[in-house]
Amino acid sequence: MHGYQHEDLSDEQLAALRGLYEPFTDSVRNLVDATLRTTVDAAEIKVAQAAIEAITERLRADQLPGSYGVRYSSDGTTRPWGNAVVGLRNPIAPPLSFRRDPEGRADCDFHLGAAYEGPPGLVHGGVSALILDQALGEACGAGRRPGMTGGLTIRFLRPTRLGDLRCEGWIDRTEGYKTFAKGTIGDAEGPTVEAEGVFIVPKWARALFDSAQDQQAQPDRFE
Repeated sequence: MHGYQHEDLSDEQLAALRGLYEPFTDSVRNLVDATLRTTVDAAEIKVAQAAIEAITERLRADQLPGSYGVRYSSDGTTRPWGNAVVGLRNPIAPPLSFRRDPEGRADCDFHLGAAYEGPPGLVHGGVSALILDQALGEACGAGRRPGMTGGLTIRFLRPTRLGDLRCEGWIDRTEGYKTFAKGTIGDAEGPTVEAEGVFIVPKWARALFDSAQDQQAQPDRFE
């Protein structure tokens, strides 16, 4: 139910999966960038298309029936490898890798290239919202206040240029099953986008949340 799947793996098994899928997914991200920016001739495009379609057919031979979901282990850690922002196996994801503070903060330095463009040379506003939604959720999870997004307000302070960026999120306050968080995206000159959001423990997870507040085996993120 809800896309969560219990799966305990040894450190060696996890390292092997990461070693297999991380470079594989990176190669698809590189393909996306190359597809967007290539200027090869029409004949070369046709050859590349045929090769891509053949590879796609090979990968379709055995696949999950639906989305990837979230794997979680008995110690409460999760593997959201299908996530559109941090997913190790999702080539749409940049991906971001957040540093998490148990006081309820999360931050990340990252790079956005041509695939995330809105206005020329600038990050698409929807991409900024996507990343900030994740950042605020990461902060809530870090502070052991996981929840699903109940509302998100975005303010664009100035244009966000493609390139090297930084994102931060932090818990502002809590009210029962609600956690209010804030965050920013910025460049070397300071914030370019800021956000406020409320994250709510879903009804199906409240019994788990209540019983696990003082335990370590609590999922740190509801997707």
